[in-house]
Amino acid sequence: MASVLLVTIAGCSSASTSDTTTPQSAATPTSITPAVGGTINWKSCTGDELDPTMCATFKVPYDYDNPSVGQFSLKMVKHPAAKPAKRIGSMLVNPGGPGFGGLFLAEDPTLYFGGDIVDSFDIIGWDPRGTGESTPAVDCIDSYDKYFTVDPSPQTAAERKTLIDASRLFSEECEKNSGAILPYVSTNNTVRDMDSIRSALGEEKISYFGFSYGSELGAAWLTMFPGTVRAAVLDGATDPDADYIQSGLDQAKGFENQFTQFLKQCSKDVKCPFHNKGDAEGAYDTLIEELDARPLETGDKRAPVNQAVALTAISQAMYSSTLWDELEQALADAQKGDGTALLSLNDDYYQRKGDGTYGNELEAFNAILCLDDPGPLTIEETDSYIPKFEAVAPRLARGFTSGYGCVFWKAKPDRRIAITGKGAGPVIVIGTTGDAATPLESSRKMTSALEDGRLIVVTADRHTGYGENDCVTTAVNKYLLTTKVTFAEKLC
Repeated sequence: MASVLLVTIAGCSSASTSDTTTPQSAATPTSITPAVGGTINWKSCTGDELDPTMCATFKVPYDYDNPSVGQFSLKMVKHPAAKPAKRIGSMLVNPGGPGFGGLFLAEDPTLYFGGDIVDSFDIIGWDPRGTGESTPAVDCIDSYDKYFTVDPSPQTAAERKTLIDASRLFSEECEKNSGAILPYVSTNNTVRDMDSIRSALGEEKISYFGFSYGSELGAAWLTMFPGTVRAAVLDGATDPDADYIQSGLDQAKGFENQFTQFLKQCSKDVKCPFHNKGDAEGAYDTLIEELDARPLETGDKRAPVNQAVALTAISQAMYSSTLWDELEQALADAQKGDGTALLSLNDDYYQRKGDGTYGNELEAFNAILCLDDPGPLTIEETDSYIPKFEAVAPRLARGFTSGYGCVFWKAKPDRRIAITGKGAGPVIVIGTTGDAATPLESSRKMTSALEDGRLIVVTADRHTGYGENDCVTTAVNKYLLTTKVTFAEKLC
């Protein structure tokens, strides 16, 4: 069973690559009425009678308080329970982001979930409002290099203006191309969509599995609609009480810690391509300054490989130690004047396709983030936090402070509801010891914030923990099948 490797997008947020946002809404769970009505007309996705997956579109209002404004058509995929006689019900699944579609988790769920889960649940994946194949989707720009390879450490007034202008232009392009839907793509509204889907499926209570930001979405859902929760797994969660800046600092520290481990391991291993006579740390410090002074040209009309590209490449590799070999070679190549491999990692991070096009993940990420918690609202306030990031992440800080994405955002915030999980019953949270994106301590805080959170600690250097070993997979599957959980905290 393959693990889920998820990407949280950097570069467009004003002080963070975080995949979470601040839950500050004044709304309370008791003020939210469960959804009623709605239908889902499932049809074969492929027309192949041997393919069990079913597809549908499901309409939801832009604004639940004013349904006449417009509608999103949510793209959905269902993989029916493989053994109908064992069917328990439906399970909604979300891979994270925010901004990522979730269809792929249902298209072939055997790659992501244990066999008993696929046998017993209809796995329901959907592209949340504004994302993926749901329409309309947030779509701001066609090429990323112009906006997200700008020098992240400006040393002159002109360089600083270029950085500010890139963020301003990105926001302006989003407003021009997707302004009609930008006020409506918040996490709170996606939670309401989840309850509408549950109702249309005919389920009084439903199960849920969320990875990365999907755990934040799930926590908001089980707080807003606790009476509809059968079971919920939140894999890779951050502190739900941290504000925009604190969550960014937590994540910056997490990436820095993993990168420190990466460099230390390389210095000890003479076979590491970036070994540099046992001083990978010093070699990196020299290289990153050289990339600022003399970026590497790669051709094909691409942006040169500078600090921004290198820091994004490093972030991509820190999501899983399985990518460390690739980063070792990429850094060694850059030392020799070849930045191609670093650019490739950068492109993987931004989901660049082979034909040079991009999906809309980053655009949707920024749109959701700026509604859920826009953070600092001025350039000056944003810059005032740079020293704090440099203190917790001296090598990687500039990757977390290289833009002003929400400063210029026009859509009014819809701050996410404060997380309590009151009345939802036991909820499993999974935290991983070497998770850069959602550090273990943050997952502990999510567990504590929930009325009945139960934590599984997975020992691994990766983002999210389900599927890493039989211990965590067995414990989670047993809970999903029975809703019973006998531990407060479990080590795997």
